Amino acid sequence: MTDSNPNCEICQRIALIKKQQNPYFVQELTTGYVVLGDNQYFKGYTLFLSKQHVTELYYLPSEKQDLFLHEMSLVNEAVAEAFQADKMNCELLGNGESHLHWHLFPRKQHDTPIPGPVWWLDKDIMYADSTRPNQIELANLKDQLKQELNKLLAK
Repeated sequence: MTDSNPNCEICQRIALIKKQQNPYFVQELTTGYVVLGDNQYFKGYTLFLSKQHVTELYYLPSEKQDLFLHEMSLVNEAVAEAFQADKMNCELLGNGESHLHWHLFPRKQHDTPIPGPVWWLDKDIMYADSTRPNQIELANLKDQLKQELNKLLAK
């Protein structure tokens, strides 16, 4: 278990956060970093990136596992509130980037042509250039999420 791996895209993005050069960064928590997804077909799509470079949840010490899951749950609730989700989709995959991270998708009724997981949506639609937020949109999304997250953390 290491804190980072120079060949890992997520570790590289975390390095940019530490240099204050990641425009998608929202907030640092004890076990991870909250960032918005590069593409926002699902407005408010957020990732929660583990600070430690591990490939599986069970590789974290048990006390870190519990805190990581608790913080992910707080981020998930903040995303749901900030973006008025009808339902949240939460996924811990790691097949593309094997660095522990959560995908948090705020879902709305009829947000895809066929009801189902986000991955059923055509990739050309989900990752179209038009789904990348401009600077103003990104700042607004970050502010919305940060406000809700800070409310929950203050409880």
